Amino acid sequence: MNTYPLAPTDFQLIDEAKKKITLLYKEGKHHVSAALHTTSQNIVSAVHIEAYIGRVSVCAEAIAIGSAISNGESEFDAIVAVRHPHSDEVNQELKVVSPCGMCRELIYDYSPACFVILEIDGVLQKVKIEELIPLKYTRQG
Repeated sequence: MNTYPLAPTDFQLIDEAKKKITLLYKEGKHHVSAALHTTSQNIVSAVHIEAYIGRVSVCAEAIAIGSAISNGESEFDAIVAVRHPHSDEVNQELKVVSPCGMCRELIYDYSPACFVILEIDGVLQKVKIEELIPLKYTRQG
């Protein structure tokens, strides 16, 4: 997998995701936030929505993408997700986390050139979404 160093805007993205989850964290409701940087230089952030029935929960990345699209944005440069630990966890540090498989599909579908910011071996780096979802299903096969 090819990795790329973070740009100054990537650190702004991480900071925005951390601010969002710190502000809106609620045990059992919101423990992941996402922030994305659009090609028009805007940052859109959101928290995930957790539900008692897990399959109706919605990931933060999906909400951020939906919000961006609903406001006229159509392409994204980079996206990051940050997890707030639950109150019973010993380590209370906010951590950058990898998007789930469904979010990887969504990111790729709406912005196939997007970078995803990850922590790999303790180092924040970014990778192209296509590398996180090899052999993706498309209409072309």
